Amino acid sequence: MSFIISGDTHGTLDLGKVIRFFNENEKKYTKDDYLIIVGDVGICGFHAEEEKKTREVFRNLPVTTLFIDGNHEHFGKLNSYRVEEWNGGKVHFIEDNMIHLMRGQVFDINGTKFFTFGGAHSVDKMYRTVGLSWFPEEMPYLAEYEEGWKNLEKVDFKVDYILTHTGPREAVAALGYGIMSDEEIELRQYLQRVADETDFKAWYFGHFHMDSGIEDMFFCLYDELVVID
Repeated sequence: MSFIISGDTHGTLDLGKVIRFFNENEKKYTKDDYLIIVGDVGICGFHAEEEKKTREVFRNLPVTTLFIDGNHEHFGKLNSYRVEEWNGGKVHFIEDNMIHLMRGQVFDINGTKFFTFGGAHSVDKMYRTVGLSWFPEEMPYLAEYEEGWKNLEKVDFKVDYILTHTGPREAVAALGYGIMSDEEIELRQYLQRVADETDFKAWYFGHFHMDSGIEDMFFCLYDELVVID
């Protein structure tokens, strides 16, 4: 079993990297392998035709797609799906091979543990329309923070990998984003607390549209795909 981790895909806009990867690795992967996208996916998108094209691509991939939410998702659609449990955590089954990993969950997938926490602040929200292309649900609620912490406590703060959309405060500052908008301070501080208290191998996040590693522990992904075997 393999996990292929990708940064933002933004509907079909940045989906070419995923298509190229599987074209170059034809017949290597099956539905027992997982593509994981760390937010801004567009499976539940703002425009019906774009969403249709996006889903068609994922539907035809040889793997099962897992994703956390970013800030560019249609949360009205995403949260309309029934909450179910899968491998120890809460999910939305969008389609059979497209699964939304909800915030603050710990998933044990064949012995590999992931902690997931989507969400981020949209700096462009003033150019978007509430309920159509921008949703306040892009930022976590207190209950999601609390649930995430309790779920980490249950596994003694030990997981293999952490998947988020934005990153913890210190990692984001190392990328040159030390000045935080008021809207995202709480989330980055929370993720920093998770980083300080949790034993993990690597942390993957997107959001900043760059590829960069920090201290061989934190990895911001955009064009690069990472394979974990």
